[in-house]
Amino acid sequence: MLKMNNVEVVYSTVILVLRGVSLDIPEEGIICLLGSNGAGKSTTLKAISGLLHTELGEVTHGNIVFNGQIIDRMSPEAIAKLGITQVMEGRRLFPHLTTEENLMVGGHLTRDSSKLKKRLGRVYEYFPRLQNLRNQTSGYLSGGEQQMLVTGRALMGEPRVMLLDEPSLGLAPLLVEEIFEILKGINAAEKVAILLVEQNAAMALDFANYGYVMETGRVVLDGPTEKLKENEDIKEFYLGLSQIGQRRGYREVKHYRRRKRWL
Repeated sequence: MLKMNNVEVVYSTVILVLRGVSLDIPEEGIICLLGSNGAGKSTTLKAISGLLHTELGEVTHGNIVFNGQIIDRMSPEAIAKLGITQVMEGRRLFPHLTTEENLMVGGHLTRDSSKLKKRLGRVYEYFPRLQNLRNQTSGYLSGGEQQMLVTGRALMGEPRVMLLDEPSLGLAPLLVEEIFEILKGINAAEKVAILLVEQNAAMALDFANYGYVMETGRVVLDGPTEKLKENEDIKEFYLGLSQIGQRRGYREVKHYRRRKRWL
């Protein structure tokens, strides 16, 4: 459904960030992107959603295709109309609006009030806590509630693809599990494909069915997540496990050397 073909991204005409990235997002699939800070994961999401244009970035080589249509030169609002929605890192919301007002902003492309009401009810089914907080000023919600809110706001636009950037950031483990379970339900019931960027590699590999590993702007490894979990490099550098299955301390793994096949 969505393909990146050998995409290069440059910021401010001089800073090369993505160096020939190719990936596929199948219809209704769940894909994860793994990699250290600065690997190019968030830039990959912004290239798809069109938000590169707001940060002086552009696709200088390759293309991004959604259902046969090239979208990498389109504006963010045009891409959103096609059904691609990004939930950005850091829970970007309108803090002075109420919970329900924030949700309604997510449905601003639809003028049919009855349809919007139906969508709102659907969001409240997935996140009942938000219904109890619908009149609460959103800036006073907890981190977990805000993450639910921005995810629900994205759902208000009836997306076909959701791009999620670090949804677990700063949240308690039990709350992270709850949100990921809801996301699995959304993927199955709403037929929404998900591309997930996540530092919690173990959670991401359990959640997704296919994964890509990025380093310095390139994809260095990809495959079904069950296969990636058994990869010795993934175990050591992303899951913190030694070859005998024991967790290793930071001092033991801090001198990270890439395998030759990853270069």
